[in-house]
Amino acid sequence: MASDGAGVGGLAVRYASALYDLADDSGAIDNVARDLAALDVLVDESADFARFIKSPVLSREDQTKGVAAIAAKAGLSDIMAKFLGLVAGNRRLFALKSMIRAYQGILAARRGLVSAEVTSASALSDGQSQSLADALKAAVGKSVAVTTKVDPSILGGLIVRVGSRMVDSSLKSKLQRLKLSMKGVG
Repeated sequence: MASDGAGVGGLAVRYASALYDLADDSGAIDNVARDLAALDVLVDESADFARFIKSPVLSREDQTKGVAAIAAKAGLSDIMAKFLGLVAGNRRLFALKSMIRAYQGILAARRGLVSAEVTSASALSDGQSQSLADALKAAVGKSVAVTTKVDPSILGGLIVRVGSRMVDSSLKSKLQRLKLSMKGVG
């Protein structure tokens, strides 16, 4: 099964760049960004959809019909529906999450923002998100576009990725480090 491996990065950037250029020419950059955010949530919240986009068993036609139905049901823009059809037709749906991240990165860079991905054990409130964005802005020196993700398995704390840098202050990681240090003591 295909995954978000090393080879997917360049592929995702090429597709995201083409989508950005098309959206820019059509004056629909923000609409496409909203559609991609909705798709991102759909992939995260629907195990069935996540399996659908990664399945090597489904035919090209089945995937194309499936994304057309999903785009219609979700009310996605015409540009987004055509883009998904193209991606499905080229058998590249497995890289959809990477394409979404690449588009968000391109959009942030063109707007002079730095993009940050924050993973927390539970959903952040608006106040917490704003405080985090302010702290990241002070640390990075630029405005930061924050994308949040919930992963209950980290137990507590945050995992923050800004560009190639990552700060992992999750309780899960701290417990793993404590476990490793305790093994060295005995």
